[in-house]
Amino acid sequence: MIARDLPPPAVTGVAARRGALRLLMAVLGRGTPLELALDNALDGIPLANDRALARNLAATVLRWLPDLDALIDSATPKPLPDDARARMVLRIALAGWLRLGTPPHAAVATALPLVEGGPRRLVHGVLGNLIRRPAELPPAPHLPDLFAIRWAMDWGPEVADAAALSLAEEPATDLTLRDPAESEHWAMALGGVSLLPGHVRVPRSKERGGNVTEWPGFSEGAWWVQDLAASLPVRLLGVQPGESVLDLCAAPGGKTLQLAAAGAEVTAVDVSDARLERVRENLARTGLSATLAAGDALRWEPGRLFDHILLDAPCSATGIFRRHPDVLHLKGSRDLTPLTMLQAALLRRAAAWLKPGGTLIYATCSLDPREGERIAERVVATLPRRPFEAAELPLGLLPTADGWVRTLPGALAAEGGMDGFFIGRMRKL
Repeated sequence: MIARDLPPPAVTGVAARRGALRLLMAVLGRGTPLELALDNALDGIPLANDRALARNLAATVLRWLPDLDALIDSATPKPLPDDARARMVLRIALAGWLRLGTPPHAAVATALPLVEGGPRRLVHGVLGNLIRRPAELPPAPHLPDLFAIRWAMDWGPEVADAAALSLAEEPATDLTLRDPAESEHWAMALGGVSLLPGHVRVPRSKERGGNVTEWPGFSEGAWWVQDLAASLPVRLLGVQPGESVLDLCAAPGGKTLQLAAAGAEVTAVDVSDARLERVRENLARTGLSATLAAGDALRWEPGRLFDHILLDAPCSATGIFRRHPDVLHLKGSRDLTPLTMLQAALLRRAAAWLKPGGTLIYATCSLDPREGERIAERVVATLPRRPFEAAELPLGLLPTADGWVRTLPGALAAEGGMDGFFIGRMRKL
């Protein structure tokens, strides 16, 4: 074989970009959540660093999608289709260059192998145009129009602006501790800060790299990953050791672990045994115990009453957009009617399993009041609300006028923010 017959050397970084392209095509083309698309999209990419970069590139594109598309459209004679391969590749190249520090020449070199023929020339020309300007992204990403309008209407323009600002970077990792007395120890060991007893926040700048399963304390079950807002429903339930608690829609199990760590007698229910497998694994890792039951909560019968019930209901999950930016591109046009009907039915059914004097907390990780406040108000007639008082709320949070808890973008911004959550508390008389 003579020299000119040798194949060109592989360009470093192409494997990660190819993985990012498959991820974006799964999310934006087929409507698959990013985390569910990872295994298939990254299959065949052996290096952990390439897999991590592929996910980071895809997530960065999803955070900045409207702004990346605006740059692409400014450099093309006519708009490319949203699902065009050339547009996907350009999004990845620009995200790498403008957000992740990829040198311009490397952004071009790793983009071109992903397209062929005419699109290759188009991609080269668009990137060359934008690099010569040079192109810039705004200080904060623009939300997709539907969410920018909806959240401004529901919560005010300042909340929508705070949401956009919080979308710019992947947030810190929050951990809930099995033993709150060890908060200071694990904050020091992990280079984090504790905002509440039993909590540690590990900033991105101090994360130890690799998978969280490799961090100190994971293998011995000292903590589990759980956003600070997601830990509030259990904190506000006020469970005492030995009390019986029903955790409905329990997977992936963070709240089950919290309840078990508090000494409660926990029954955790989810729709399938497959969804409970992760709960089972985390219980084994942490040395905690709970009774697990697979079943549809609309048909399942506990055969007993409980001191407390926690219903973290299925929802659109728009409140977790900081960690999962794909929800902004998967949930926008979704009809909420089936979900809200399910939420109301679950809440009414759960109320029947509560002991007299018992407390029920209803929670959703949604920023849509139709899945939070409106659902809770439907059931107040049969299960009176037990309003939250400012004195019992942590972190400077205040109850709403109706006595609910609502966390919004912008809350704890100086400390790194928190997810959007609704929490309502009710009591059986």
